[in-house]
Amino acid sequence: MFHALAHDARRDMLRRLASGELSVGELAAPLSMSLAAASKHIMVLQRAGLIRRHVRGRCHVCRLEAGPLASVSSWLRFYESFWSERLDALAEIIQSIPKERRQK
Repeated sequence: MFHALAHDARRDMLRRLASGELSVGELAAPLSMSLAAASKHIMVLQRAGLIRRHVRGRCHVCRLEAGPLASVSSWLRFYESFWSERLDALAEIIQSIPKERRQK
């Protein structure tokens, strides 16, 4: 899942698919990439279970499968509280350092 979400082109594709189905060509067009390159990105998203692709005539159409993102969101929420606590503690430490020393 994280591998699929790691590339900005794939994240862009998912964002645009949230508005509805798009063809491979429509997914590729704003990213200035070939259909072959877009297809490779789509395969990664398919393997992660984030999209489904079906064929309408000669056109390959993709749609978002948002379900798997819920488990990622849940996992991230757990660690969000962990990091929030750590960052709050760091902020307290930094604030306890005299301002003159922080500016060095």
